[in-house]
Amino acid sequence: MPEPHGCGWGIQRMTSLRAMECGVAIPCGAQTLAGVLTTPEQPRGLVVFAHGSGSSHLSLRNRYVAGELVAADYATLLFDLVSAAEALDQGVRRSADVDIALLGQRVVAAIDWAAEQPLLAGLPLALYGSSTGAAAALQAAAARPHRVRAVISRGGRPDLAFGALGLVRCPTLLIVGGHDVDVLELNQWAAAHLQAPHHLAVVPGASHRFEEPGALPQAAELTRRWLGEHLGDRRATPRDHP
Repeated sequence: MPEPHGCGWGIQRMTSLRAMECGVAIPCGAQTLAGVLTTPEQPRGLVVFAHGSGSSHLSLRNRYVAGELVAADYATLLFDLVSAAEALDQGVRRSADVDIALLGQRVVAAIDWAAEQPLLAGLPLALYGSSTGAAAALQAAAARPHRVRAVISRGGRPDLAFGALGLVRCPTLLIVGGHDVDVLELNQWAAAHLQAPHHLAVVPGASHRFEEPGALPQAAELTRRWLGEHLGDRRATPRDHP
């Protein structure tokens, strides 16, 4: 695999863990989606993130969760669901942000891109979606049932993927804040329509954005445990470091 632009060895989460962070460009039809791939020395799996409307791969909350997962030896891919060209046109951007079918196709493009990368192709893969990105992740899981091993939704809108809920085959974790009453109700509805193994985890006292002290760390820990239970541990062959 040609080394993506921006690759370099760095310290992840200010710990002793060394991880390689690379800027990547994911082709998707006529668009190119920018992202960041972070890979620990011996990744046990790959987690592809799908952010919510109006956000990007620079989302601080998703980057925090990704950092926690890298510390647990998971590779992470955060990427934009809207291209730079689309972002320049606010009307196009707003339309793309709420087009769940389109966003799902772009998560599929990221899954297919990862399958073509020698360092990632053999890793078990999970999807992590927040807000509308959770619906996109579920759409992609239904479209790639043999590739996606687990789905995690944080403060997500799985109800927006109602046509795909019955087609998802992998274990699915729905994480919702206890104070996010409306979204909790929508997640309960979605959970009732999932045919795959699933669990609805409620974080007490958390709102939709998980901004309360300890809320996001708890969501990250729930995610790590779900991956440990359902993604397996097929570690990649150690690679030489520069």
